[in-house]
Amino acid sequence: MTMTSIRSFGLSRRHLLRATAAAGAAGLLPLAQAQSSWPDKPIRFVVPFNAGGATDIVARLLSEKLAPKLGQPIVVDNRGGAGGILGTDMVAKAAPDGSTFTVALSTSLLINQFLYSKLPYSPQKDLALVSQVAVAPVVLAVHPSVPAKNAQELLTYVRANRGKVAYGSWGIGSYAHLGGAFMSRSQNADMAHVAYKGEALMLQDLIGGQIQMAFASALGAKPHADTGRLRLIGVTGEQRMEILPQLPTLAEQGMREDAYRIVGFVGMAAPARTPPEIVQRMSREVQQLCEQPEIRARIVAMGFSVAASTPEAFAAAYRRDAPAWEALVKESGASLD
Repeated sequence: MTMTSIRSFGLSRRHLLRATAAAGAAGLLPLAQAQSSWPDKPIRFVVPFNAGGATDIVARLLSEKLAPKLGQPIVVDNRGGAGGILGTDMVAKAAPDGSTFTVALSTSLLINQFLYSKLPYSPQKDLALVSQVAVAPVVLAVHPSVPAKNAQELLTYVRANRGKVAYGSWGIGSYAHLGGAFMSRSQNADMAHVAYKGEALMLQDLIGGQIQMAFASALGAKPHADTGRLRLIGVTGEQRMEILPQLPTLAEQGMREDAYRIVGFVGMAAPARTPPEIVQRMSREVQQLCEQPEIRARIVAMGFSVAASTPEAFAAAYRRDAPAWEALVKESGASLD
């Protein structure tokens, strides 16, 4: 439209600028109102793994306690499959309006980008980190038929039984997969990897003797170890678990490689364009919740350590750990490119 045509409608340049500013303000008003009134509809926590695992339990704990504080129901939506890719991709492509979050493991938020060259989402570009919830070491468990009481005896056993040992995981790209693959490769053990759709199915076959060893959550493995159906060999990471203080770390037992000292996390993320005000608010709520003794006790009972953090601290931890996970993928030979 030319200035001549503008004037034909009785509008001066000054009037036009005022009208444009007013239109812009009107366009921004709904967004501002939406942020100030958040949440104004039910919230969904997508867990990219099957129900019953430790991540699912953490998500349900958070949803149960956060819903009353936020004044909206929070539904946990289990979308397992493809090593956490399906559920995480759903969140990455969801509307960034604060109604969808994922509660997930480092597998889908961090590790998968090193496993797959054609991942349908980019963790850095398509997701906004909200809060790390917990640091998640795991235990190395074996079937009682395996004649190993400690880490060194287990390494001797898998070397002596090359091609005869099978290990399980709760999904491709999980630590259980990478840790087992690293052990197999470093010991020239030629172990078979069996991937399951969730930890519960993996533990069921480990108890039944269909597989001989697996890395697993303390939450899932400890009850079966207490009844003698499984034997626990050691813990990943640098520190013993509060729930299993007598069980030494693998590093304490001479397995000093980074593959056994690195630990994953349970964290929360949102679609990338979620307004920063909403991300910060949800992060504060998670941090405050995890400060409560009852919540901390329940997370520790899973074998985890509480690590609720700001988005900035979560991002810093992410950048710090990424090179080690990338190296583990390469050293384990588990890359799926």
